[in-house]
This record gives sequence, C-alpha cells and structure tokens, in this order.
Amino acid sequence: MSINTKLLAKICESPGAPGHEERIRQLIKKEVAKYVDEVFIDNIGNLVTIKKGKSSDKKVMIAAHMDEIGFMVKHIDDNGFVRFQTLGGFDPKTHTAQRVIIHGKKDVVGVMASKPIHIMSPEERQKMPKNTDYYIDLGMDKKAVEKLIEVGDPITRERALIEMGDCVNAKSIDNRVSVFILIEALKQLKAPAFDVYGVFTVQEEVGLRGADVAAQHINPDFGIALDTTIAFDLPGARPDEMVTKLGEGTAIKIMDARAICDPRMIRFMKRMAKKHTIKWQPELLSAGGTDTASVQRGGDFGSIAGAISIPTRHLHQVIEMANKADISASIDLLVACLNEIDSEDWTKF
Repeated sequence: MSINTKLLAKICESPGAPGHEERIRQLIKKEVAKYVDEVFIDNIGNLVTIKKGKSSDKKVMIAAHMDEIGFMVKHIDDNGFVRFQTLGGFDPKTHTAQRVIIHGKKDVVGVMASKPIHIMSPEERQKMPKNTDYYIDLGMDKKAVEKLIEVGDPITRERALIEMGDCVNAKSIDNRVSVFILIEALKQLKAPAFDVYGVFTVQEEVGLRGADVAAQHINPDFGIALDTTIAFDLPGARPDEMVTKLGEGTAIKIMDARAICDPRMIRFMKRMAKKHTIKWQPELLSAGGTDTASVQRGGDFGSIAGAISIPTRHLHQVIEMANKADISASIDLLVACLNEIDSEDWTKF
C-alpha cells in the first residue's frame, strides 16, 4: 500500500518534546494551511485547523497529539555530563546505547550512557535499570557544554525513519503517524458533513493537557481521537494480550484505561468500515489512555466520542513499527466518518 513516506519521515524526525512543540507545529502548519479554512494556535500551543462543512449545526473535533516522549536538561555536572528529567513514560532499559539531541542554543548530539557492565557487581547486573542510572555524554567539558545548553532545554531522541517490508520503522511513530493521518485526511476533505476542527494537540504524553484545553474552547458535538495502540503480535504473546496485530487493519477503539468509547460512535465507525470495505480490528486496551478521554469529557455537555487507533509494535522505543496498509486504512476510515457523520441516527444508544 502506497503512502507518502517522505512526508511521514519529516514528521517523525522533527523534534517536539512535550511543552516544546515549536518545530513540529510549524511543519504541520505549512503542510495544512492551504487545505483548511482557518488555522490558529491557542494559548497552550495546540494547532487548531477548521474545515467548513456542508452544515455548521454541529462541530467535530479530531485530536492528534504532536508531542513525542522526550527529556529535559536537569543538571550539568562538573565534567560536562548531563542529567535529565523524563517527559513521558519510558522503559529505562531502552535508553541503552541511544543517541539524543539536546535543543539548546543549537542542536547538540549526545549519547545515553551508564555504568559499563564490565565493572558492575553481580548484584548490580541483576537489577533492572532506572532512569537515574543514565546520563548524557556530549563529548565536551562543562565550560563548552554550558556555552550551548542550559537547564530546561528539551531533549529528543535521534533516529531516522526507514521502510522495512510492509512497514515503517522510526522513533515517534507515537504519535506522528496520527499527525500524518490527520494531515492526509484534511487534504482529501472537500465538503465534510459538519465543521471539522482538526487539532494537533500538545503535551499528551504528560497528561492529555492540550486536548483538555482544546475540547473546552471548541465544545464539540462529536470527537475522534487519533493515536497509536499496542500491537503485541510477537513471539510468546498470548492471543488475549495482543491488543492488535500489524496488517489486520486500522483499529476501532472500544475502551482504554481513560475512556469507554460511546457505543454510538463505535457502531458508526464499524458501519463506515463495512460500507467502504476498510479492513479494521477492535481495540480494547486495559492500560494507558489517549486524547479520547479529554475530547469525550470536554465542552459544556461532553461529546459523542471514539478513536481510530493505529497498531504499533515496540511502543515508546526508537524502533516503533507500523504497517503501511493499516495507516492507509486509518486515513480512509477517518475521511469516511467525516464525510458521512450526518448519516447516523445519534439519538439511539
């Protein structure tokens, strides 16, 4: 299945740690401005686009968070090594042997490092690593480091996107693949049923903060979140714990730890998938949450909300993997829903 992997690579590789989404926001704005009727940035930093529909009686909010898990400079020691604060959820063992970029006065590449295994005690070798076991080595002394960076500077991971078989592999597929999907959907929309508010939200990885703000000021009638979900279709996984599988289509969220999707929205998405012959699979995620919760609870009365999820292996690592056909199916389902959302009887639970 063909997708614009060149654009997806630009989106995945652009930096945007939580609270520091400046560069990815500008890239998105440049891509979508000519395809929508209005673009603005709210006070928290969400990029809000508006595509006018055939009717303005209702508002549909689509949320795709543009931040990525990252770090922040916490301390520079006397030898120039950098200690960091995590921004988002990390499995500490994934820090080993990785490059990062500190975005200071200029971008500076560093490496994550920890105590060499050769000199660890037997007890130390048995312990699970902690975030605090790691530091960033910039190859410079303290004086040189402090000319370029300071406490509070954001840090992102360094890894280019590549294609692997039917898949793409990169850092920050979570959630830049959803940014890509929303951009591609906005390009295809000509006359959606209702006004569409496509929102590229900030600070999702640290608590759904941007979506909270956007849902309050947009006050949507309908909400659809776009985000990755776990594909644990790997050796040793039981069928009941896989959540989703790569290549089995886009995922329609049933629930996660933060939201139980509206049965009406689930039913509507299933109907659209069947009508347009879009391959899909159900997603029931027992832990973790997405902007779905904020969109569902936001505004004066909440919204009829659901989510389109993109199956992804190796989440919150620099080797996240998604299937190109699943990505394409997600675009198709979103476009169908936005074009035909007025065809559903929303009064029936």
